[in-house]
Amino acid sequence: IDLAINRGEFVCLLGPSGCGKSTLLNAIAGFSAPSRGQVQVEQRTVTAPGPDRGMVFQEYALFPWMTVAQNVAFGLEIKGMPRRAIEPRVAGLLAMLKLTEFRDRFPKDLSGGMRQRVAIARALVNDPQLVLADEPTGALDSRTSIEIMALLQQLNREGITIVLVTHEHDVAGFAGRIINFRDGRVVQDHANTPADAAAMLNS
Repeated sequence: IDLAINRGEFVCLLGPSGCGKSTLLNAIAGFSAPSRGQVQVEQRTVTAPGPDRGMVFQEYALFPWMTVAQNVAFGLEIKGMPRRAIEPRVAGLLAMLKLTEFRDRFPKDLSGGMRQRVAIARALVNDPQLVLADEPTGALDSRTSIEIMALLQQLNREGITIVLVTHEHDVAGFAGRIINFRDGRVVQDHANTPADAAAMLNS
């Protein structure tokens, strides 16, 4: 694979299960190393996970014993940020993602869409340059999937680079660029016009 993604793009890696798109996403995240070659983000070689790359998983990956606010704050606490600095950052993200009234709830008390919003907030809490999303709508109904994709579009408009993995063409339609994968290879790389994305949002 020889692939460049520009800052500020919303890119979708589209292909069937087992074609290598999640493997590539994990290499960008730093969870797994490429067998050869290298992955670079902002001209720095990726060797491990880092706060410059936020990850959103299909299965939410929230801590069930933590509240919404505690889940979002976790990454900042690991960095050793003082509580007085953590609280306003978490409060701002919860407000942006319409989760303020749920801040003291536990994941089991939330709908699938709300859990994914919490997962997105947690991915954003370190102010990453890049958000990686691995089938983020796979466990959601169609209406909630549209809401999550519209949220990712909004984040992209605010300047966050997004790389999304999916096997669903409807989900891919929200991205500005679609890269078709087959058998670990890029077979097509094409722009998706704003009109195309708007049509998906209004469908």
